[in-house]
Amino acid sequence: MQSKNKPKPTIAEQQHIVRIKSMDCGCCGAAGPSEAHEIEQGMWWTSLPLCQDCHRGAFNGIHGQQRMWKVLKKDEMSVLNDTIRLLMED
Repeated sequence: MQSKNKPKPTIAEQQHIVRIKSMDCGCCGAAGPSEAHEIEQGMWWTSLPLCQDCHRGAFNGIHGQQRMWKVLKKDEMSVLNDTIRLLMED
């Protein structure tokens, strides 16, 4: 669903998002497909692949209490680093 608060992604950005969503979760490693989490709204190139729980879960999600993130000692930048590395290895 496209938010009215951010620009529509370009074709290149849409292709990138498809790749991100095909990846395993960058936080817990759950098998994909994943959801694409933007570190900053509308900045598609810095999207992270996250399972539903690590993305929107009330307890574990980045938009929730972030319990899983804290247990695994991860943050958005560490997951972005891993995501870029995996994309470059592909």
